[in-house]
Amino acid sequence: MATDAWSLEGKRALVTGASGGLGAHFAAILGYAGASVLIAARREEALETLANDLRTEGVKVQTLPLDITDSARVIEAIGAVDPIDILVNNAGIVRSNPALSQTEEDWDAVIDTNLKGMFITAQAAANRMKTSGKGGSIINVASILGLRQAGGVLPYAVSKAGVIQMTKSLALEVARHGIRVNALAPGYLATDLNREFFESPPGQAMIGRIPMRRLGNLEDLDGPLLLLASEASRYMNGSTIVVDGGHLVSTL
Repeated sequence: MATDAWSLEGKRALVTGASGGLGAHFAAILGYAGASVLIAARREEALETLANDLRTEGVKVQTLPLDITDSARVIEAIGAVDPIDILVNNAGIVRSNPALSQTEEDWDAVIDTNLKGMFITAQAAANRMKTSGKGGSIINVASILGLRQAGGVLPYAVSKAGVIQMTKSLALEVARHGIRVNALAPGYLATDLNREFFESPPGQAMIGRIPMRRLGNLEDLDGPLLLLASEASRYMNGSTIVVDGGHLVSTL
């Protein structure tokens, strides 16, 4: 019974922001666990490349071109696909500038994608899950920057704090329909985009403030993702799982 609770066989998952990075990794992990995966993003060519790669590894995958800032398209698309059991609400952007230099355009772009777009996607998925009568699991990808501050990313931090509160509020309202809503809050992960910074003296100093003295890897998120996606977390609702090597509990 315990083993069955972790299985995603027969489940259908939608992953947004799946054309690369975290989203592509999440799609692969859910597929390896047995789920049929619907990968969504704006970059159609990247989606097709990922889909072909996953199919060669035996993953059941389909693509869905989708811009989550287009509310009407999100509602239409999620309403038209086969009912989903799992949503990994991952799409997001960042604009890095000092707070006094952030523009209204920066603010709107980040908030419209990371908060408004994520809510519209979660709402559409929850309505689809409610209609199907099967319930499901919604996983909103937040960040430790929604729980703690860092310079140069004010709109991003505000958006992720909003995602955490949205997760709790939505969880309260949809639990009666058998729908669980939880958040995953990664810390700093090693990627090709940040590798140069973390090799620099300021980057090394930041790593030194992480209690585990290392950056996270994409694979460090696999267990928490599968927990929230599967029935192993059937009594978790409104929770935020932090995966940061202890960064949030580091000393001042």
